[in-house]
Amino acid sequence: MTLTLFLRLQLMVFLHYFVWGAWFVTMGTYLHSTLKFEGAQIGLAYGSTAIGAMVSPFFAGIIADRFFATQRLLGCLHLVGAALLYYVSTTKSFGAFYPALIAYTITYMAGHGLTNALTLHHAKNPAKEFPLVMLMGSIGWIAAGLVVSALNFEDSAGMFHLAAGAALVMGLYSFTLPNTPPKGAGAPINLRTMLGLDALKLMRDRSFATFMICSFLICVPLSFYFSWMHIFMGEMKIAKTAMKMTGAQVSDVVFLLLLPFLLRRLGVKGILILGMVAWTVRFGLLTQSVQASGTAWMIFVAIAVHGMCYDYIFVMGRMYVDERATPDIRAATQGFHAFVTLGAGMFIGSMLAGIVGQHYTNAADKTHAWQNIWLVPAVMSAVLIVIFAVLFKDGGEKAKST
Repeated sequence: MTLTLFLRLQLMVFLHYFVWGAWFVTMGTYLHSTLKFEGAQIGLAYGSTAIGAMVSPFFAGIIADRFFATQRLLGCLHLVGAALLYYVSTTKSFGAFYPALIAYTITYMAGHGLTNALTLHHAKNPAKEFPLVMLMGSIGWIAAGLVVSALNFEDSAGMFHLAAGAALVMGLYSFTLPNTPPKGAGAPINLRTMLGLDALKLMRDRSFATFMICSFLICVPLSFYFSWMHIFMGEMKIAKTAMKMTGAQVSDVVFLLLLPFLLRRLGVKGILILGMVAWTVRFGLLTQSVQASGTAWMIFVAIAVHGMCYDYIFVMGRMYVDERATPDIRAATQGFHAFVTLGAGMFIGSMLAGIVGQHYTNAADKTHAWQNIWLVPAVMSAVLIVIFAVLFKDGGEKAKST
């Protein structure tokens, strides 16, 4: 693609992820400290993106593939999202906040697939150009965290105002993107393909089934991190936490660049196990960091291993799915993997994180028994390492084409 188009697509991805980064990291503190929501309610709020991830592919897939140009649908969704984000910022009760947030996340999570599809449609060399465009997602998330901290929005509705403003800009900008017409106009709607049911044939293989189950379960520790990390750092008296938590996205970039090098030496199984080990180390450090003063370095190391935690489970996971599936079911299998992880896994994980967090909340002063909270995902991650190491084997036969 031309340099101009490359930069335009990078700006698209930057803005798209800036919107998410403006509210997702710090929302827990706002809900806990300002709106005084219970732990279980905070968990449900973080599970809203999982609901969006489960619902939006069907909605966006039907419309984008058959009726509307991708850039126009992306623009409309972000404009609607901007209005919903502003409304979310005005709500004070969970009964009003939660359904509005779910409505918003459905519009936003659909944008992930649309930005991917738009980039891939215009890429001349997807293997080379797509990762470089998507790298701007981490940059957008980092920029959002820096702005939130600079504006002192970490415990106020200002985070949603910032996100709404960015969504408005993104919505308008989307209409200037190159035309990407619907590729399936006039094609029949196949419910089996939409639900990713064609991918279930791969579950007959023990290693693939082990991979999917462990990918589902590892989303529980991930949910604990997103739901409680910002609140935890606030109680540890760490200032400008949104800015400091952007170290996780810096780590994303570093470990993503290391992935090809390590993959040649460790193989798929080694990389996936390394990701699970990183989760265990992360929560082990967080568990120990509350023991005494002078242990803040453990918190920052726990943030710094985020790239290993996320990239070596989810990015490596998508690569493994792509390698295992035959071309005729590759899209369905990727959809199935996203549904199981970002959808069902994150939803269950967010609910459990909320329940555990509420259980270990001091009713008098609303502080938390953090050692007990972090111990739950630490133990789960450690157990998953053993299960995965025993049952998973690299390779295996691909599903037969149908």
